[in-house]
Amino acid sequence: MRILVLGFTGYLGGHVTDLLRRTPDVAVIGGGRSPAADVGVDLAAVSPDRLAGTLADVAPDAVVNCAGAVGGDAVTLAEVNARGPAVLAAALRAAAPGARLVHLGSAAEYGPGTEGVRVAETAQAAPATPYGATKLAGTAAVTASGLDAVVLRVGNPVGPGAPAAGLPGRVVRLLRSAGGGPEAELRLGDLSPYRDFVDVRDVARASLLAATVPGPLPGVLNVGGGGAVPVRELVEGLARAAGFRGRVVEQNGGSARSGGVSWQCSDIAAAERALGWRPAHTLRDSVAALWREDGTAAVAAGAVPDGTP
Repeated sequence: MRILVLGFTGYLGGHVTDLLRRTPDVAVIGGGRSPAADVGVDLAAVSPDRLAGTLADVAPDAVVNCAGAVGGDAVTLAEVNARGPAVLAAALRAAAPGARLVHLGSAAEYGPGTEGVRVAETAQAAPATPYGATKLAGTAAVTASGLDAVVLRVGNPVGPGAPAAGLPGRVVRLLRSAGGGPEAELRLGDLSPYRDFVDVRDVARASLLAATVPGPLPGVLNVGGGGAVPVRELVEGLARAAGFRGRVVEQNGGSARSGGVSWQCSDIAAAERALGWRPAHTLRDSVAALWREDGTAAVAAGAVPDGTP
């Protein structure tokens, strides 16, 4: 089976690619803007006709689109998150209409949730930020394409390799430089919102299943941890893993990407029914793996003591 992974060098795409390459009878083609790509593709700029020619040469059985922008102005977000999936769907219709398309969406498409309520795929989407709105536009392009396609609406990914653009990776980098003494401080925004964290390795496994299971799939499937926890728990878990003995100082304000959303939790029952998928990693697992892979280099340099269990 030939699977083209777009955005294969990114956080989610890297884990998806690694898992697929370890899967028997799967040939992985890496696509993206990286010089290491097997196929050079920039979904924000390529024309549908040119991309169709590329897809005809690659002849994929499935395409997993992990390309996306989490930051930048509204134009950048729209070019990557909305235009990109629309161009990809048009090119697939022209060149590889039988290929399955797996597109990674975001739980931010739902917008603010109701405390205590898990949001199902049938809920009305009302994104509160340009990020969520552009991701929703990409979902609409995929689900209306007429292709054998599924959108995986991913919760808040965490685990090894987390980029500095997101809170988990940023906290690791702050811990690296904060020092290990009791006088050290981590200054962060409001950590009271609840989020549905999902391990990046579980996202990769859901992507593999979505690309390979036979038969039709629902248009949208939630891929989350299945529960909401305060963001503060994530930060405290990383601090414990790092052996951090200082203070965590919460300041007013949050990220533009979060848009003041105080509660977010996805109902993941449909993914279990359609894919046989459930998350295998707890938040504790994810935090420990993130620190082991991304934080221990700082320990060797003497920045913080190693408290990883």
